[in-house]
Amino acid sequence: MEKFESLLETSCRTMIRTILACLDNAKKGTIYRIGLMPELTAVRITSGSRESGSEEIEWGLPAASDYNPPGKSWEQYRDQPGRPLEAMGWCVEKQLSWTADNPQEDERSVRKQLLGEVEDHYHMEPVLVSKASLYGSAADGLCYPLDHLGNPIWQDTGYVVAAVIKIHFEPGSLNRGDSSTRAIRELSQSLGTELLSLYISDMLYRARKDFARQRLQSCEILAHELRNTMVKLGFVFTAINAQVAIIRESWEHLLQTHVAGLEWKGAVLGTLSSELEQKRESLRPGSELYAISETLLAEQKELAKISLSPYQEQDWVRNKIRPKWERLLSVSAAWDPSEINSLLDRLLDSLRTGMEKTLIGKVNGFPAEILEEWARLAYININSSNLHQIDEVVRLVQYPLLPVAHKEQVLRVLKSLKSLVLIIPEVEEKATRILQSLRYGTWAEDIARIAPGLGGASVCGDSGIGLTD
Repeated sequence: MEKFESLLETSCRTMIRTILACLDNAKKGTIYRIGLMPELTAVRITSGSRESGSEEIEWGLPAASDYNPPGKSWEQYRDQPGRPLEAMGWCVEKQLSWTADNPQEDERSVRKQLLGEVEDHYHMEPVLVSKASLYGSAADGLCYPLDHLGNPIWQDTGYVVAAVIKIHFEPGSLNRGDSSTRAIRELSQSLGTELLSLYISDMLYRARKDFARQRLQSCEILAHELRNTMVKLGFVFTAINAQVAIIRESWEHLLQTHVAGLEWKGAVLGTLSSELEQKRESLRPGSELYAISETLLAEQKELAKISLSPYQEQDWVRNKIRPKWERLLSVSAAWDPSEINSLLDRLLDSLRTGMEKTLIGKVNGFPAEILEEWARLAYININSSNLHQIDEVVRLVQYPLLPVAHKEQVLRVLKSLKSLVLIIPEVEEKATRILQSLRYGTWAEDIARIAPGLGGASVCGDSGIGLTD
């Protein structure tokens, strides 16, 4: 916008300088920009005047003028009963020039009508621009400005007024229709052509800016949806690790069968829950501590039922169970702190019972290499960095004598999820690259090269934002 205004003022100065150079009897020039329909706001762009006998031009706007920025709207300067007639209103509405060659008789001199003062000699020329050139195919749907009777103007002409040129002359040197006014009319066509070029450039700039804004908004939405999709695809790892949990449960069941005296989480959690249930009645029902005990009991029972990796279960104990027990022990004397802390330590140790490598040698009936693989894979956590271990889990489950519940179903699920999880990094990489290419202006053929399956034309050009933004 600032660039447009600067170019517009430069063009107007050039036009004024040209007119003053061509017309010796001209002493001052002003150009007003007429805004787009229907407001038709008239704004003084610049004024230039020269002293008699000098070629130097002094530029600047009058200290006070209704037409200085922000200017006057069409409703403020059009012909209206009860207020002074303005030459500006005539030039804009009629698309005709106005010449004040006899200031005493100038019926459109606002100064004369309001103050009784005679204005100098001047000629005002509208600068016309073709509707079709400015508005293109949208010219048929234009909203035309109205006169004071409510009738639209300019419907029957192929032009709009883009600017008005006002040239002041030395007294007695101006005659209506003389060569001076004809020269101004001819030069106004040149200004009209330049204004059209500026308008089109400005509209293209605004269109590009608006397109860039819409492009960025669209890409933000697309990136948000892709991020959500990638987050949702994370369930695949949860589903895979749920199958690993079945293998872990079968391994721990095998150890419980073959090795006596091992302490498992279920027994320790059962003792903790019994302690809590027996003595929590000493807490006042409805109190904060009673509510904590209820939540603690529910979390202990839930941990006893679920099958997470030892590391996740240890975090569960450290972050959920132990802090609540510490809160109860700090306020209530119902429990023996040393006894409860001993149980909590035993609980943490029991979560790693199945990971003791020395237990492998106490199990009979399976080859040693199968037992080692079983013990190792039972406690892995599949993520994007160790996808190769899915194949190891599949091979283990395929061992004919491995006592895993729902073995065929586990195999089908693992194989299906493996196919899906292997394409996630590729999808994420391509989506990120596509969005970045769109955002930073990569051409459609570059996008087609990145993701040929999408096709260059269907990705809609050059906008986007990366998943990591």
